Amino acid sequence: MNNSIQEPEIESTADNQAPDLGAASLTLKVHPWRSSLYEELHNRPSPIIHGNCQVAHFTVLLNDNRQALHDHVVDLCKRFSVPAPGPDSSCLYQDFGGFELRWERHLEFANFTFICPDVEPFSSEALNFIPKDWLAGIPGELVVAVQMAVVDAAPEGKDLHRWFEGQRASGSRVAEEKAQVWTAFKLHNDGFGRIVTCNQGLTPYQTGRLVQRLFELETYRMMSLMALPIARQMGGELSRIEEGLATLNQSISDIDADKDERVLLQELSMLAAEVERLRSDTNFRFAAAVAYHDLVRDRLDQLKETPINGVQSLREFLERRLTPGIKTCNSVRDRLEDLSRRIHRTTSMLRTRVELSIQEQNQTLLSSMNRRSQLQLRLQQTVEGLSVVAIGYYILALLGIGFDGIKAAGIDTMNSDLFKGIALPIVLAVVYLGVHSLRQHITKNNRGSSSLEPESND
Repeated sequence: MNNSIQEPEIESTADNQAPDLGAASLTLKVHPWRSSLYEELHNRPSPIIHGNCQVAHFTVLLNDNRQALHDHVVDLCKRFSVPAPGPDSSCLYQDFGGFELRWERHLEFANFTFICPDVEPFSSEALNFIPKDWLAGIPGELVVAVQMAVVDAAPEGKDLHRWFEGQRASGSRVAEEKAQVWTAFKLHNDGFGRIVTCNQGLTPYQTGRLVQRLFELETYRMMSLMALPIARQMGGELSRIEEGLATLNQSISDIDADKDERVLLQELSMLAAEVERLRSDTNFRFAAAVAYHDLVRDRLDQLKETPINGVQSLREFLERRLTPGIKTCNSVRDRLEDLSRRIHRTTSMLRTRVELSIQEQNQTLLSSMNRRSQLQLRLQQTVEGLSVVAIGYYILALLGIGFDGIKAAGIDTMNSDLFKGIALPIVLAVVYLGVHSLRQHITKNNRGSSSLEPESND
């Protein structure tokens, strides 16, 4: 049976020379992401689990150890002489003989899942197949370490008491009542969390899907809570910043000098810088907490839980314990955003105060300039009057010299004093009109008159 899919042919014409997609070689230009996008839907497949087994799951954070994690997986493959993942691979699903390893590298963390068949629940024999030095040398910080026992027979009360070391366990029927799941959501003496899964009619593929969902539920639960310690630590810092902002708001109404405004602006800028630092440091973590919490609720929906009488279900436990932590993170994030907006409003208000102060100073300066202009005008008028008198005096002196010269030439009947008296008002009037006309012409040019040509003399 031929399982290959052949794409339909495209008719070729002499004009466009369209390629034949059914030909042996594909001549169309292919997007470089085409193959990876097709394979993305088939990445991280569920394991196939037959019968009883024990599964150990580890989650480590990815910081600067992405390459170190890959090299660590390659080292394990070399020890067991099995094919190693390629340099660009982000997952590996390989049977190592006594166990099966499933390695997956995500954006922020990497998972190691070891499936050991035919092992007693929570027996130390499960990890004996894995080299101790290799397991202890996994790069990165461990976040999740959980062991799951997959059994066929329904556990009794004494079994649950022994497996969970006397801790109260939550449980429910899942997968449309074809399986039971029990867990205490706590760490045990061996440092692992524990989950018991009882298969009551699931196929090997469905069992693998259930196991994968339970591990994802545990991983996403822990990753969502990574923001909670940060939120608690930030509470005191935000309270301190809020008190400082309240003090600054109270001080704005008491500003008496420009120096106070500059000091307040400097303090407000320091608060704004601190808030922006907190936002940049925590924005990703808080956003990731919300995303992981959404994934937790999605995995709970996929479990299709049915409650067991007298037992707290997984959803009930997580909604009661996990949701308040996420709400705390959201509250701190909203508080931080609100504080940023309040600082912005305070800054705007203080800048408005500064601008008003500057405008008042400019108004005072303009008033002072106006008074100076009036004084200059009065001084100019005074100087103009004095100029008229001085110029008139010199002109009359020149006329007097002229009159004396005419009288000395032989015109005895000429009275120079009389002619000076007659010329006095005429000279003063002519000088005043000339000086006044000159002043108006200069003033007109200083005001930006459109006519820059001097008046012509007829």
